Amino acid sequence: MTKLRNSVGERIRAIRKAKGLTQQQLAELSGLDDAYIGSVERGERNFSIDTLEKIVNGLHVPISDLFRVYNFESQKEIARIEAIDEFATIISDLDLKQVDTLKKIINDLKEAFN
Repeated sequence: MTKLRNSVGERIRAIRKAKGLTQQQLAELSGLDDAYIGSVERGERNFSIDTLEKIVNGLHVPISDLFRVYNFESQKEIARIEAIDEFATIISDLDLKQVDTLKKIINDLKEAFN
């Protein structure tokens, strides 16, 4: 079971960093101690579902984001996942029209690269 705990902890850390939050800030947002957040991120804590819910609420992400398992075999893959986390953070505060506009811009850029 440690593998899943470590994977979830790594995702919490990655999402927290993508949002530009410190462990202290996430602790305040989730109502937990910053040392506790650190131990969860390192996979040292066997945390409860209630604790996980507090962290998810503090991060403002769907719980499914924590259970995505990635294969970090290359720097390219790591950079791609970090970018996805950052983009998700950027669009989380946009309205639907802004998201649609951003999608069009990204598709135009993608075509320009081809």
